[in-house]
Amino acid sequence: MSLEVRLEGLSVGYGAGAPVLEPTDLVFPAGSFTALLGPSGCGKSTVLGAVAGFVRPTAGRVTSGSVPVREPGPERGVVFQHYALFPWRTALGNVEFALKRLGLSRPERRERALAALEEVGLADGARKYPAQLSGGMQQRVALARALAAEPEVLLMDEPFGALDALTRSRMQELLRELWRRRGTTVLFVTHDIDEALALAGRVVVLGGTPGRVLADHPVPPGPPDPSLRALIATHLTTP
Repeated sequence: MSLEVRLEGLSVGYGAGAPVLEPTDLVFPAGSFTALLGPSGCGKSTVLGAVAGFVRPTAGRVTSGSVPVREPGPERGVVFQHYALFPWRTALGNVEFALKRLGLSRPERRERALAALEEVGLADGARKYPAQLSGGMQQRVALARALAAEPEVLLMDEPFGALDALTRSRMQELLRELWRRRGTTVLFVTHDIDEALALAGRVVVLGGTPGRVLADHPVPPGPPDPSLRALIATHLTTP
């Protein structure tokens, strides 16, 4: 299952300061995988926060499946760079805890949590605590926690940024496979051009202060296109 996400004149500001994001119109079709690419401070995480329901728009609106987003909801799962796992709970316990808000029975929570951990390749680590898991394994727990709620939109804010290159590559391949299998709408924030091109079917480049859309490129299937990479790199030098 997946939902279309739409930004309609979305602008965000904090307090009396200048806006963080200029009025922005974007449509993310149901089942699409889009990378939001840009340097720090360009508004890409602000866009993600608005879609998640964590950030209130100053103007405009966000819709998820044509329904206005006013608060967080289970149909929109979020994965952050920092795993935010409870150290006193096992991997299984962390995933189960996130399912409590859905009103499921304890057996249902256990079944969903175990299935999600198996889906991300961590069934053998279900009974381990975060301190017993590598960084990549902890991020798998965080991903399983989001997937267990069966979201129709998956929002990811630089989830692999703290991982070493080999682990990052493995997590990217896992994410691609999960997306192919589930067909969930994915918005993936990154500042890495190569990561964006390796994962997404579309790259939206943001930049400037306040943030604005600088470019919007479809990514053709197959190996990354060096000319597209070079073009995107030029967008990122735009003041």
